[in-house]
Amino acid sequence: MTTKILILYFSRHGTTAAMANHIAHGVESVSGAEAILRTVPDVSTVCEKIADTIPAHGAIYATLDDLRNCDGLALGSPTHFGNMAAPLKYFLDGTTALWFSGALVGKPSGVFTTTGSMHGGQESTLLSMMLPLLHHGMLLMGLPYTEAALRETISGGTPYGPSHLALEDAGLTNHEKELCRALGLRLAKTAQLLKSSSTTHNES
Repeated sequence: MTTKILILYFSRHGTTAAMANHIAHGVESVSGAEAILRTVPDVSTVCEKIADTIPAHGAIYATLDDLRNCDGLALGSPTHFGNMAAPLKYFLDGTTALWFSGALVGKPSGVFTTTGSMHGGQESTLLSMMLPLLHHGMLLMGLPYTEAALRETISGGTPYGPSHLALEDAGLTNHEKELCRALGLRLAKTAQLLKSSSTTHNES
């Protein structure tokens, strides 16, 4: 059976989406794993905005079924004053039904972010995204220092998850790309092990 890793993100200027695509490459480097890219609609500062059913470009909008049916999750957002972006928080606030049913319990998860300054809150944003995942009973996965890019990077990259330092519209560095792929690979491999263990347990 295919192992499905949902990569759910919000991206206003494209850099978080670029990270999501590299995480997807990492996922699909694992045989039998599939990356599912999904985004969330923006929200209005005045009132709730009715979004088009399908966005004009990029990944399609996530549904609760995408979360329910995934085997693992990578959650990404730009840093907004040291926190995740409001559209992603708004979507997560609507996942109470999944919490009641325990649909995400025991599934591996990871987080990623982008920020416009070196000390702009990358790590606090990653931590803010971990909180709802803990409430859902998910297993959190970071990046170990056995990843050489984590020791060598002079831009983005944290043990809490991949990050990107977006200075003057610079693209992702090679180290940042490597760390994105590393997270995708870890999520896919871990999800496969957990599925295999669950299947063996159920059969016995």
